[in-house]
Amino acid sequence: MTVDPRDILILSRIPGVGPNRLRALLTGFGSAAAVAAAPARSLRRIEGIEEKTAASIATFFRSAAAGEAARFADDQRARSDRAGARAVTLWDSGYPPSLRNIYDPPPLLFVRGTLQGEDSLSIAVVGTRRPSPYGILMAERFATALAQVGLPVVSGLARGIDSAAHAASVRSGHRTLAVIGSGIDIIYPSENRGLADRIALCGAVLSELPFGSKPDAANFPRRNRIVSGMSLATLVIETPPGGGAMITAGMALDQGREVFAVPSAVSATSRSGTNLLIKEGKAKLTETVEDILEELAPRLTGLNRPAARPDAADLSLFERTLLDALGDDPVHIDAIAAEARMTVPDALVHLLSLEFKGAVRQIPGKRFVRL
Repeated sequence: MTVDPRDILILSRIPGVGPNRLRALLTGFGSAAAVAAAPARSLRRIEGIEEKTAASIATFFRSAAAGEAARFADDQRARSDRAGARAVTLWDSGYPPSLRNIYDPPPLLFVRGTLQGEDSLSIAVVGTRRPSPYGILMAERFATALAQVGLPVVSGLARGIDSAAHAASVRSGHRTLAVIGSGIDIIYPSENRGLADRIALCGAVLSELPFGSKPDAANFPRRNRIVSGMSLATLVIETPPGGGAMITAGMALDQGREVFAVPSAVSATSRSGTNLLIKEGKAKLTETVEDILEELAPRLTGLNRPAARPDAADLSLFERTLLDALGDDPVHIDAIAAEARMTVPDALVHLLSLEFKGAVRQIPGKRFVRL
């Protein structure tokens, strides 16, 4: 069955016709024109279309609202073309298969970038908009390690953990998918516009919302069901007990997907949602990407394992000395240089080499951490 995105956009303007009824109407009739021509008794044969809704549909197509809906659909198509985006319907072969299998898949996705078969192996990485440096580091580490084994990262392009995971995937040169709670012509937060452009080049930015839709608070819980629905599993990194990432984790569980969580410090009450998920048995305690790979192993045959850290033989004496001065916690360049008995400029040169080799990571404030 082939469905024109324009028909979905027209039917979406009918009062009382949400995604479930829209899917049922198109499955039953095939097009908006066929729905418009159907008598009320035929409409009532569609699951979820009771007498009142059938009357509302019939009234809609006899009113000026039908013409307005057609103009809306044409405008959306034009805006999509200008943005270099495309509309993917639930009935298209390119629609994400994992998402198709959830209870309420969106009938239409606007996509900037590409969707690929490997996206069915995606892992969602979500968390707080106000992470600690440790949370940022964990998001970067896990996103990079997932990329190395060929598992795309899905997230929501929000500040904090989402952005860190997307950016790490982009730096690694691998796929990442950003699901946003606005039209894909309105990137929120605005400072992520450049990141969104880079994501579209190596993955996709997508939304079920029409062009011009603002990032209203009500959009994000529904956005979260797409994040988890597109993914084999969801990894939560730092979240308050009432945060949006907890909603995503709950949706993943409802969808029959695995949930993993990186533990937070017991003193970090504002980020303790991960510990709560683990304590309640809703998420697997996760320390390394191997914990995820082992749990999902039956569905991940043929993947590469994470790339090993550089062998000591591949490092210079100065690089080994600097690595010995680093650990899991960020260290300021002055302390690193003092510990390694080097000048700060010399230490920076060798740390840059280690960063190119994937052994260390620089974070804001001239601090470095071992990977």
